[in-house]
Amino acid sequence: MSLNLDDIRRIAHLARIEITETEARATAAQLNDIFKMIERMQQIDTSGIEPMAHPLGGVQRLRRDVVTEQVDRDENLKNAPAAAAGLFVVPRVID
Repeated sequence: MSLNLDDIRRIAHLARIEITETEARATAAQLNDIFKMIERMQQIDTSGIEPMAHPLGGVQRLRRDVVTEQVDRDENLKNAPAAAAGLFVVPRVID
């Protein structure tokens, strides 16, 4: 797939981006290089290769799921403009 200057101008127009002729030429060259690289990558035979969750085979280290601090409801509500029954009271937005 290759993009010409008309394609670049159309994309810029759709994105509401003002682009000069020089910028359009540079962008076309960069995008066409990216498309060439993608085409080369698509030609690689990957049959027999298992998909990987992580390129380095790493695992995610997870912390223990334990409570580390207690919530002080009164402290959290002390600066609230309005509170009732331990909850924040907010103005109605939708009727």
